[in-house]
Amino acid sequence: MIGTWKLGRRIGAALSVLALTAASLPAQKWDVPASAAEWATSRSKRKLKVSGEVRGRYERRTGQNFGASPDLDTALIRSRLSLSYTPVAWLKVSGAVQDSRAPGYGVNAPNTVRNEADWLEGYIEIHPDQKKGFGATVGRMMLNYGETRLLASSQWGNVTRSFDHVRLYWKASRGQAEFLWLSPTKARLGAFDRPVLGERVWGTYNSMPNLFGKSLVEAYILRHDQNYPGGFTGGSKVAGTGRLGVTTFGGRMTGPLQGGLKYSIEGAVQTGKVGAARHRAAAWFSALSRRWMVAKLPLDAIGEYKYASGTQNPQDPTRVGTFDPLFPSTHDKFGHMDLFGWRNIHNARGLGTLGLTKSFAMNLMYDSWWLASKRDALYNSSGKSVAKSASGVAGRHVGQELDVFGTYKYRRFTFGAGCGRLFKGEFVRNATLGVSPTYAYVFHTYAF
Repeated sequence: MIGTWKLGRRIGAALSVLALTAASLPAQKWDVPASAAEWATSRSKRKLKVSGEVRGRYERRTGQNFGASPDLDTALIRSRLSLSYTPVAWLKVSGAVQDSRAPGYGVNAPNTVRNEADWLEGYIEIHPDQKKGFGATVGRMMLNYGETRLLASSQWGNVTRSFDHVRLYWKASRGQAEFLWLSPTKARLGAFDRPVLGERVWGTYNSMPNLFGKSLVEAYILRHDQNYPGGFTGGSKVAGTGRLGVTTFGGRMTGPLQGGLKYSIEGAVQTGKVGAARHRAAAWFSALSRRWMVAKLPLDAIGEYKYASGTQNPQDPTRVGTFDPLFPSTHDKFGHMDLFGWRNIHNARGLGTLGLTKSFAMNLMYDSWWLASKRDALYNSSGKSVAKSASGVAGRHVGQELDVFGTYKYRRFTFGAGCGRLFKGEFVRNATLGVSPTYAYVFHTYAF
């Protein structure tokens, strides 16, 4: 463990020296990858574009799963190279490879933190720059919809989710109508990633900017199907109930209000079957934000409330009420430590960001959580149960979290660090071993 932090400090010191050296040199003297990418682009008459990223993050986590799992001290190293080529105006071909490693984690590092040299993206796009009319993408791609609460490729994790998919869309002056089919790829250690087509989402996701004044309106219908090969573990295959089939009807609005305020709201309801049980669930998000000037420095503040339903009586085999969050990006959604997800939860959240300079920002985040149903489980960011009180006597309040983190950008480098702690509530005290998790990290990123 100590070796990992020593490695992190040494790399951080080396990067600091590199940044100081770079400050005294013209960009083209030291920034060889970016210069090579620009040379390739210019030589191809702007048809070929090359980009890349190298990121290192050094983490220490204590009190994992409230004391049920060992403390973690590891480095997370991710490298990515992306290419896109536009031979004609109506066609673009894109691809990306990614290498994710976790030195210091140990030989049993899971595929959530390591996945050596694998195919991240490979897709074609029809009419990539067309403002109106038909377009499509087909292949493997990172996708993000809305504010990434339901369908997204999280960039914080060391192993990034991508989707094998087909998207067909029509663009008009008042918005975009889209039909999609996608299946998430599964990271496979020692082999190329591939999708498990028994798990998939299909439906429609439509966007209408400026529908009401300057507000953006989005509406979607998404069907989530899963069978035994796709990962479903309930029901009976013989009885024909060994499947999950949940349809989400939802919408989102965001835009400006008077007094410099901005709002964002999203609501979703679900119906379907989870095995033999009838599924009925709902979720809600709302936020207000505003910028103030404090001593001539910008301070952005946001307040949020989130809700996702839980199952009121887990002993009833005929009804399920726990919201299905599909495939979200959970980073910073329920705290900076990413402990929980959008299932059986109430969450109040506040975030303040102070821009000390154009390149340096500090953040203070506060979260508090309650269970929506005292008898349902507390779920982690992957949607898995981490603690449960079947009788509901453990209480409802999960706890509070306080996080402090900052980022500094210099040319193509980004440096950051942060720490956080959970202050346990009655549910954590009564339904777990009662150890309060903590989190500390430093990171650096070079991108071109």
